[in-house]
Parts: sequence; C-alpha cells; structure tokens
Amino acid sequence: MKKAEQLMEMTARHEDLIYETADYIWKHPETGYREWNTSAYMAEQFEKLGYTLVKAGDIPGFYADLDTGKPGPKVAILGELDSLIVKNHPDAVAGTCAVHACGHNAQCATLIGVAAALKEPGALDGMCGSIRLIAVPAEELIELGFREELRKKGIIRYFGGKVEFIYRGYFDGVDMSMMIHSGNLEEGKTLCISRGCNGCITKNITFKGVSAHAGGSPENGRNALYAATCGINAVNALRETFVDDQHIRFHPIITQAGLAVNAIPEVAKVESYVRGASFDAMYQYNKKVNRALAASAASIGCNVELDDHPGYFPLNNDPGLSQVVADAMRQITGPDSVDMDGAWGTGSTDMGDVSAIMPAVHPHASGAVGTGHGKDYYIENKKLACLRPAQCLVVAADMLLTEGGALAKKIIAEAKPQFKSKEDYLAAIDRVTMDKDAVVYNQDGTVTLDFGA
Repeated sequence: MKKAEQLMEMTARHEDLIYETADYIWKHPETGYREWNTSAYMAEQFEKLGYTLVKAGDIPGFYADLDTGKPGPKVAILGELDSLIVKNHPDAVAGTCAVHACGHNAQCATLIGVAAALKEPGALDGMCGSIRLIAVPAEELIELGFREELRKKGIIRYFGGKVEFIYRGYFDGVDMSMMIHSGNLEEGKTLCISRGCNGCITKNITFKGVSAHAGGSPENGRNALYAATCGINAVNALRETFVDDQHIRFHPIITQAGLAVNAIPEVAKVESYVRGASFDAMYQYNKKVNRALAASAASIGCNVELDDHPGYFPLNNDPGLSQVVADAMRQITGPDSVDMDGAWGTGSTDMGDVSAIMPAVHPHASGAVGTGHGKDYYIENKKLACLRPAQCLVVAADMLLTEGGALAKKIIAEAKPQFKSKEDYLAAIDRVTMDKDAVVYNQDGTVTLDFGA
C-alpha cells in the first residue's frame, strides 16, 4: 500500500472524533480573543492524543510540536478557533449572536484529524524535521473596539491572532505553513487554490462634537453624527480614484451615533477597514481616506480621532506549496478535483501575514453551503469539509518531509516572501499605527489637518 493511502486510512480511523469536534464547536461559538471554551476543548483533545502544549496563556490558543527525530524543515499546520456574529442566523447563540458562519469549526475538526493521524504508529515513517500544529485565535477581524481595549491593557499588541502569534514568537523556527478553509465550491471540486487576497488596515474612528439641545439651542452644538456622515460621503466621493487592480475597499459601520434624540450627538463612532492588494496600496489609500475624514470633521467644526492599526497583510499563496497541497488532494479525491483558478480575492485573512515571512498556502475545501458570513451558511458535508482536508494536510506534510525533506527544501529555496525576517515585517506593519486627533484649531483661526501616520 502506498504511503498516501496509509495516511488516508490513519486519518479516517478518527472520523468520529473529527465530526464530534466539528459539531461541538459549531454549537459553542465564540468570537476572537474570547474563545476560551473552544481553546480548552481543543487542548483537551490534543492532550488525550499525547501532545504537550505551549499555551498562549492570557489569550486563547496554543501550539504543539511533533518531532520526527531527524533534522529537517519545520512545517506548521493551522486551524482557527473563532466565530462570527450573524444575528439572523438560525444557529446564532442567544445574547452574543455568535455563529460559525465561516466554518472555522470545520478547521478545528480538521486540525484534530491531523493531530490524531500523525500519532498513529508508522505515520511519521520516512519523514524528517518536525510539524507544528497551531490552534490560533481571532482570525475574523471584528469587534475592533474590544480588541483595542485588549491592546490598551497590554494583553495583545495586534488585532489578528496569527499576527499576535508571530509577534509572540510562536512561528519562530517554522519554515512554511498551510491550512485549509471550508468553502462552497462548484460540484466535483474538493479544493480551490487562488493566487491570494487583499490585506487591510483597521480603523476605529471617533468623531467629536459638542452636545446641545437639539430643538431649543442646536446652534450651540456641533453634530458628531453629521461629521461622520460627511466623512463617509467624502470617502465615497473618492471611489472613482481607486485603481481597479489595487482592489481598494472601504466599508464602514456606525457603532455609536448619539444617545438621545433631543440632544445633538457629541460622539459618533465608526469602524472600518481599508483593504488593498498590496501593503503599499493600503498605506497610500488609507492616507486619502484619513484626509477625507479629517476635512469632513473640520468642515463643521468637529474633530475626529483616527485610531489605525495593522489589520492583515495581503495573502500571497506560495506557488510551490500550492502545488504540493493540490497534488495531495488529487491523490485523495481524483485528478480533476482541484481548481487552481488563479483568481484574486478581495476579502482578508491573517494567513497573509504568515505568507509575508514564509511560504504559505490557504486553500478552500468544499462541503459548506450558503453565503460566507451570511445567515444561511453551514457545513453540509463534514467528510468534504473536515475529513478530506485533514487527509490532504497529512499527505502534504508527508510529501514535504520525506526523502530528507527535499521538496520542502526546494520550496524554501525558491520562495520569495516579502520580508526576510519577522522583525522587518513587524517594523513595516507598525508604520500604519496611529492614534491622534486629526484636526488642530489654531489660535489665529486657521485649521491644520494632521492625518499622517
């Protein structure tokens, strides 16, 4: 029997555990940096399998290393812990409205399947190097106000879980990383690998006005809500300047817009991203957005606090690693089951940050139905969404680390990540960090706009 077939069988022996994990986590969703129950459940399963964990401690998540006993590359395999918030999803949890409407419960199940299969006798035969299994929090870039509170308390430095894990050193020594996200693919396809997708900068925007009686003395107030709507409209007026192939996106939500209808709103709060296909594009367009927001606030005598932080780096799937994962899935589900479409996505993931410093791949598997992040999204076929990805990742790890790790070493040698080191990468993304009032009212009656990072 071929090694790939053996590994497929070893993974399939744990089919019940894989599906139980998917179901449990679906029923107990938690949003980013709140996944304490999810992390504890995953940790318990790992420890039952005999793994020693390195836990993040003050945030959810952990990693575990599996060493072959022979020197060679280190390959990371990831699964994400967090859910979304979709209020009108039928399975949204009462109170939090949390639900796994992006299928991260399937990723957790896949990671458990990989962990269980690699503990089977003979699974590591012929491999060199080591495998790091990482349960990572906070991929969905939501609840920015909550994450800013964590940052101000010194609990986190970065809003994204993988970015935070990179900063904490949990990817130190890793040579390449891979994971598989659930998705809704065309019939007959079990895996889709794109070129990559956008990155983003996160924005907490606070417009500041002056409260006054809305009916009796509105002339004494300065309306922060009007400043916010002016700012949003000003950015909308910039959209025709967004160059098509840079895939710029700005999509704000107003999270606070006044407390009483008979009072001029003193504070209006907005959350948004600036997304783009390259870091430089994100950085430059964010300046244009900030100029529009600051000028809008100044136009009616308000101010605006611009609180910008690194979101996610654009994802660039490594061609060599993509080919390995595609070949692994073809061995499992057939020669025509993989779609390498070469498309560029306009969503964002912090797997992009991993791809900025090492070869990485983030494909999508089939098995889900409905619209991602929507009220009708769920995992319909757990074999396709959980088991097949686990088998694929185990077979891919074997392909990379057999024959002295020749294939992994070739990919590492040919890879062209944007940064040579973690330090260079962190220094680059820190350029976007800013927290300041962007309008300065000078004593001589002039106004200065200060919106540069």
